[in-house]
Amino acid sequence: TIHMELHNAHGQQATRDIRVKMLEKKGESPWSLITFQSPRDVAGTALLSQGEEQWLYLPAARRVRRISSSIRSGPFVGSEFSYEDLTGDASKYSWKLLATVACGSKQCWQVETRPLFEDSGYTRRVLLVESDTVRIQKIDFYDRKDALLKTLTYRDYQTHRGKFERAHVWEMKNHQNQKSTLLRFADIKFDNGFAESDFSQAKLK
Repeated sequence: TIHMELHNAHGQQATRDIRVKMLEKKGESPWSLITFQSPRDVAGTALLSQGEEQWLYLPAARRVRRISSSIRSGPFVGSEFSYEDLTGDASKYSWKLLATVACGSKQCWQVETRPLFEDSGYTRRVLLVESDTVRIQKIDFYDRKDALLKTLTYRDYQTHRGKFERAHVWEMKNHQNQKSTLLRFADIKFDNGFAESDFSQAKLK
């Protein structure tokens, strides 16, 4: 479950509550189903991602629509996350180690990725990755003019079942419009017995 906080440039806040199911697939991007629980005006809205393919269900319209690649750079339900940010296939990006730098008491790899596909909202992303734990500390996103657009920071890493590291707080700050989105994760569970049939378009409604 995720509690989402939307903050605008004037300090005003709105909240969302979300449930997420994920199916990890060996050698492929995970599949996910994101469903909004509250508030009432967005409850029932759902996003299905099968790798790079995405579909959105809007309960007011009672229909499912495919998210085309041309609009994946747009904001997801008013947040500072884009549809593109909610999918990821490492093979669709080039990867380059820029440097090893100090990050607090640790050493981090500074890694640059560039999209190998059209219609990305970014020219590149720069990741800061702890060299000992391989945990991502932050990601800087650069827009199509190669100006810094957003920074995603990961905090409160916790270990589940002795081996699964998950950041329980994600914060996306937009440097150009001064808005931010905070995600707080709770009740993370593994081995739920999900199958591909749990991630079909029929499950959106």
